[in-house]
Amino acid sequence: MKLLKYLFYLLLIVIIGGAVYFGTQDGSYDLSESKVINAPAALVFDKVNDLTTWEDWGPWKEEDPTMVFTYGQTTSGEGANYAWDGEMDGSITTTQVTENKEILQDLTLITPGGERNPNVYWNFEEVEEGTKVTWGMKGEHTFMDKVYYAFSGMDFDGDMKKMHVNGLMGIASTIEEDMKKYEINVTGIAEHGGGYYLYVTSSSRAEDLSSKMGNMLGQIVNFMGQNNIQQAGMPFTIYHETDQVTGNFILSSAIPVKERIITPTGSDVLCGYMEPTSAVKTVLVGNYKNLPETYEKAQKYVSDNNLIMDPAKKMFEVYANDPGEFPNPADWITEVYIPVFKDLRSNHDIIGPQ
Repeated sequence: MKLLKYLFYLLLIVIIGGAVYFGTQDGSYDLSESKVINAPAALVFDKVNDLTTWEDWGPWKEEDPTMVFTYGQTTSGEGANYAWDGEMDGSITTTQVTENKEILQDLTLITPGGERNPNVYWNFEEVEEGTKVTWGMKGEHTFMDKVYYAFSGMDFDGDMKKMHVNGLMGIASTIEEDMKKYEINVTGIAEHGGGYYLYVTSSSRAEDLSSKMGNMLGQIVNFMGQNNIQQAGMPFTIYHETDQVTGNFILSSAIPVKERIITPTGSDVLCGYMEPTSAVKTVLVGNYKNLPETYEKAQKYVSDNNLIMDPAKKMFEVYANDPGEFPNPADWITEVYIPVFKDLRSNHDIIGPQ
């Protein structure tokens, strides 16, 4: 009997000691991972802020294919929420949003040990390579959680790290695919109204076109601002000469204005006028990198329909929306115009003065 009593006291001491030990252990945690994604902050922010996208990039369905998601009436911004049923049920609600900077969320997890309520946070920072996004979670382990993790061998920190790393990789992958999407549509012969425009002319190699055009348009915008001149249409580029061998271009970047503008002598910014033009119009919805293919399809349309290009007029492209307002390149719209004679075909005799 004494032995049993000693064993009982020993067990009691172990239990009390264990309780004291686990009770005094710090149960707070704050775990996060970061990744630089080659995309604008607004695009990365929108991907996370819209909870309907989480099924696309989240790693949890791979771990629990039984998960079923239910969305609330609001799915982005403050108050957005969704819940899921699976091996472990839960829900998440967005509580605070600072556009393109931060998202705070409340997470509810229904575990075998009861309900847990950690906080989730997202930070978005513009860096030279794109956007540094940080995904973190913080909370407090219960006494039973600490005991369970100690004896079960479960690596809570390691599991959270894996989830964060895989989730961030998923975000980067889905954004990369989103940015690659594009569509080219040849709409046929269209009438472009022409009009006055301010322009800057320069030469450029193919690989420098984007930065060159940006600088040229910047010159025009500054000139218009200094002289209180209003823009009358979307910016465009006229291609005067293209050397396919060397990859060199002579081009003018331009912005439409309502009337003729007399520019100072020696100014790089000049004023021109485009006559109303009949042209084969081709619309690219997507990154400007797809413009070479757009021109190929436009020129194929000209050839297939036996159209005659107008040698007196140059090809030009109109940027129908502002990339600054559309962070995803897949949403950029460019209209390509190849001037042609509207009523002539290359297999017809040209009637007129000889």
